[in-house]
Amino acid sequence: MTLLYILFAVFVGVALMVIIGQKFGKPMSSEEQTKYAKIIPILVFILIIGAIVRELL
Repeated sequence: MTLLYILFAVFVGVALMVIIGQKFGKPMSSEEQTKYAKIIPILVFILIIGAIVRELL
């Protein structure tokens, strides 16, 4: 039964994100997309290294 509660909470959370994103979201410009495309891989790499270090300690 707990699993059903968790799945329901996840479904409601995703539904809220979609509704809010459609209502308040705005399209990204090409410049913003290229800026984020340069930054996101670096951040993901840092997060992976941080998770590895945390598990080793």
